[in-house]
Amino acid sequence: MPVELVTIDARDKPPTIAPPSYHSGTLISRSGHAIGINSRYLTMDERPWLPIMGEFHYSRVAEAEWEEELLKMKSAGVQIVSTYVIWIHHEEMEGQFEWSGRRNLRRFVELCGRHGLLVIVRIGPWAHGEARNGGFPDWLLKQGPTRRNDPTYMASVGRFYAQIGAQLKGLLWKDDGPVIGVQLENEYAARGPSQGEEHIIALKKLAIGSGMDVPLYTVTGWDNAVVPRAEVLPVFGGYPDAPWDGSTSALPPNEVYLFRFRSVAGNIGEGALSEADPAETPFLTAELGGGVQDTYHRRPVIESDDVAAIAPVMLGSGANLYGSYMFHGGQNPDGLLTSLQESQATGYPTDVPSKSYDFQAPLGEFGEERESFRKLKVFQYFLSDFGSDLAPMLVHAPARIPRTPNDLSVLRASVRSIGTRGFLFVNNYLRGSVMPIRRETQFQVVLPGSELRIPEKPIDIPSGAYFVWPFNLPIGRATLKYATAQLFTRIHARDEETYVFTEVPGIPAEFVIRNQQGLTVEADGALVRSIGSESSVSKIVAGFDHGIRLRSSTGAAIRLILLPLHEAEDTWRASIDGSIHLVETQQDFFADDESFVLESEGDARCAFTVYPALEHALAVADGNLDSQFMSGVKHYTGSVPEIHPRLELKKIQDPGTVSPVKRGPSLSWRSQGVAMAPEDAAFALSAKWSISLPRSLQSSTVSNVFLRIAYTGDVAHLSLRGKLVEDNFYNGLPWTIGLRHLLPDTEDRTLELSILPLRRDAPIFLESRFRPEFPGTDQVVELKQAALVPQYRFLIQRAQK
Repeated sequence: MPVELVTIDARDKPPTIAPPSYHSGTLISRSGHAIGINSRYLTMDERPWLPIMGEFHYSRVAEAEWEEELLKMKSAGVQIVSTYVIWIHHEEMEGQFEWSGRRNLRRFVELCGRHGLLVIVRIGPWAHGEARNGGFPDWLLKQGPTRRNDPTYMASVGRFYAQIGAQLKGLLWKDDGPVIGVQLENEYAARGPSQGEEHIIALKKLAIGSGMDVPLYTVTGWDNAVVPRAEVLPVFGGYPDAPWDGSTSALPPNEVYLFRFRSVAGNIGEGALSEADPAETPFLTAELGGGVQDTYHRRPVIESDDVAAIAPVMLGSGANLYGSYMFHGGQNPDGLLTSLQESQATGYPTDVPSKSYDFQAPLGEFGEERESFRKLKVFQYFLSDFGSDLAPMLVHAPARIPRTPNDLSVLRASVRSIGTRGFLFVNNYLRGSVMPIRRETQFQVVLPGSELRIPEKPIDIPSGAYFVWPFNLPIGRATLKYATAQLFTRIHARDEETYVFTEVPGIPAEFVIRNQQGLTVEADGALVRSIGSESSVSKIVAGFDHGIRLRSSTGAAIRLILLPLHEAEDTWRASIDGSIHLVETQQDFFADDESFVLESEGDARCAFTVYPALEHALAVADGNLDSQFMSGVKHYTGSVPEIHPRLELKKIQDPGTVSPVKRGPSLSWRSQGVAMAPEDAAFALSAKWSISLPRSLQSSTVSNVFLRIAYTGDVAHLSLRGKLVEDNFYNGLPWTIGLRHLLPDTEDRTLELSILPLRRDAPIFLESRFRPEFPGTDQVVELKQAALVPQYRFLIQRAQK
């Protein structure tokens, strides 16, 4: 079979790094730390900086849950928390501002700072975020024109910004606080008198006048965005699906899986590309889809690979800030006057659930750690440890690139390099399509003064594979010529610098190390071959108890560890005894500076491994923990008391025959109206059940109890004493509701479940594997199962002497 040679010329000289044409706020903190911006990347204390950002809406999560959820984000490598300040959540009634409870912005930012997380506040005034009126209070719309320099509107914005400024006083970067940035407006493309650039500039002046002096002022850069030169930095994004699209069929291949060599603007919205000049500012992202929010008319199910495969594509396209939206799902707060979700009834393009804003995010609405959380973590740890190397590297395209997103004939690849060292990015994954196996593939990277073949012998790249491989990577005093394994993380263990890699499933891992005088290469259980001035290590045994050891003539040692991908996804960094250790576990994980927590659904047992082994003992709070030492690695098994919560389920109403689904109006960018969500009155025809819950659902070893409902239907509502507490658009997945903070501690523990039948002719998109059958009927509704699933909590800490 002929070799498929992918040639990438990486000899371009880097352009001069220039200060951006951008007027920042104060860049240097009171203690002397400095954020910098140049034309290609950000810096932190004069070092290149490629941070990881995750979106978390504080007002959509109960205040009591914030700290643990922030620790989960930090444990996955997130460094910056971005959050909307949604106006209608704070001033639903004119002049009556609310900053308490889940709306307490100041406390949220303080918690971020306490745990070493930076913050970018997205202050609107128009935010979108699938909120009612895009976040505008109803009273504001009655005043007159919005999103322009109208005096009445700007006076209201000024009062709102002043409130935000007061909340953030003393918490800004310049004051040694965590707030480093402000996003102005969102998806703003208006032009004309009192609009366009002059409006964005006026908002920036208002923000600064309200005390928000920060290093970074951003605007979203897609959809023909207005980006005033020298005033703001554009940020970009892209999603795995488009739930705003009018189609009720699977969408064609998405450009978000295609390297952006021509434009960084992405696929969000329907307008033209941004006016931003990519040569003047770094390629920063804020909305790379951590999932999507299902809409009533379009309900895609996002797989973990749909999310994670975006990472190597955007990084290989030159992204120098990796921002996920959403990283954590949430739930709309209760409104005083109305519900607070986007709807067609209020003139917006889609209907979303009234309460749920789960977004199928890596961290779900109730803090569930999804598979995408673990898969993204692999890339985020890589960026945490090697982002400063990657940030200044230039993007180089292959000689042949796909013509369009649906061109599957050409392998998708990119190189980022500086001089002779760099990273190779490959994506052979595409949501909704089966990519071909790339037989006998080899990469030829043309470098200044040399050429590099990766690997030496051609390989098959499996369908669905995506990865980042290093080449000419300095590791201690040695050089890793290349590895056909992905860099994961780096720690210092037992006086050894340890580099951890992960296998790419279906591709044999090979490490080629340039021999240097006095260097010895040892690899227990692997094949080590000397080829001229290089050592090739293959047939490597994966796992913490194996590895490759490089020893120099001075005795200094470097260790390379290879993990199977599933083990890397299960491995976390934790500070346990004042130093960083790696904890491998199949349980959910998060850590603070002194302990870590494992969580498990339905299983009161846990198991984990710590590398390197600890010298002191660990314990599980209110539980048991045993350990066993094997090959330099300590394995632990633990347990906590088991509980068996039971619910009582009773059907109280059969369904009626529901009316045909109505369509909303057409839009300028969507020629046909889409299905509208049913009004509340329609639920008189729903099937109904009562669900009685036990009185006590929590203890020190139970984090939460999930109500898991498997059903078929259209829309489901869960109510307590007549009040809607949670809702769901059926998409085929089980519906999971966390009860920890959803239910007050009252005597009445009876919920009402209402499921509206799904009509055969409903003009909605469901994934084909989840579209129900309609045997001899025009509508279907079925409750398959409802059960309580405890989430056990294992608090792991140093044992008391």
